[in-house]
Amino acid sequence: MKKLIVISLFSLLGFSQIILAQDKAIPEKYTAHNKGKFFVYWGGNRDDFSKSDIHFTGENYDFTLNNVQAIDKPKGWHVDYINPSRMTIPQTNLRIGYFITDHYNIAIGVDHMKYVMIPNQVVNINGTITGNPPFNGIYNNESITLTEDFLTFEHTDGLNYIHTEFSRVDDFSKLFKIRNTDKFQINLTEGIGAGFLFPKTNAKLLGKERHDDFHVSGYGVSAKVGLNLTFFKYFFLQTELKGGYINMSDIRTTNAPSDRASQHFMFVEKIIAFGGIFKI
Repeated sequence: MKKLIVISLFSLLGFSQIILAQDKAIPEKYTAHNKGKFFVYWGGNRDDFSKSDIHFTGENYDFTLNNVQAIDKPKGWHVDYINPSRMTIPQTNLRIGYFITDHYNIAIGVDHMKYVMIPNQVVNINGTITGNPPFNGIYNNESITLTEDFLTFEHTDGLNYIHTEFSRVDDFSKLFKIRNTDKFQINLTEGIGAGFLFPKTNAKLLGKERHDDFHVSGYGVSAKVGLNLTFFKYFFLQTELKGGYINMSDIRTTNAPSDRASQHFMFVEKIIAFGGIFKI
C-alpha cells in the first residue's frame, strides 16, 4: 500500500512538471492583449470636400459666394514626409494614443489637410461691395467668376484638424487562419473624433494684403473605419477612411481685424500611415 501511494505521488509530481513545462514552452503572445500599450503613427492623406457657401464680411463689403468648390493639394510619395524641415508641406497625419482596454483606445492627433478653392470657377454671389472698384455693386444671386484679382482662398498650411479620437480595435486574424499574430496580425478599427480647426489661411480678397498667421477658426467632428496590419509585434501599417463635418465661423482673411470669413462643409479623408505599438 505504501509503495502504491509513493508511486502515485511521484506520478502526480511528474504530471504537474509536464504541465508546467508546457506552460513555459507556450508563452502568451505579445499581441494577445493591448491594454496599457501606447501607439504612434505618421502618414499622409487625400481629401474630398463638399461644396460650401463662404460668407465674407469687412469694411465696405458683406457678401456670400454660393456652392464654392475646392480640392486638396497632394504631394504624392515624397521624401518631404520624413524630412523634419519640410514635414508640413505634404498633407500629413500624426496620431499618439493609449489603449485603456484590450479593445478601446484614446488618441490625440493632427490631420494636416489642404483646402484649395478652384480658381476661375463661376458661382452665384449675394450681398454688397462698396469702395472696392471694379467689384462694387449690390448682388442678388448673380453669377461671378472667381478670378485671382477678386479672390484666392486656401487653407494650405493647412486645414489643421486637431482632435481627440476614441476608437475600438478587433483582431480579425482568425478569419484568415493566422496562428502566430506576433508575426502578422490583422485588426479592424472604428472610431469617432472631435476637435478644433487651426488653419493658416491664404486669402487674397479684393486686392487687400493677406493675413498669414495660424488662427483658431472653428470646430470639427468625424468618424472613421480602418484596417490595421501589424508586423513582428511592434510595427504596423494602417489605412483609414474618415468622414466628417467642419464648421469654421471665424476665418481671418486680411490684415484688417474686421475682415472675416465663415464656411461649413463635409469632408472625406483617405489615410495611409506607418506606426509602432509598445509598452513603457
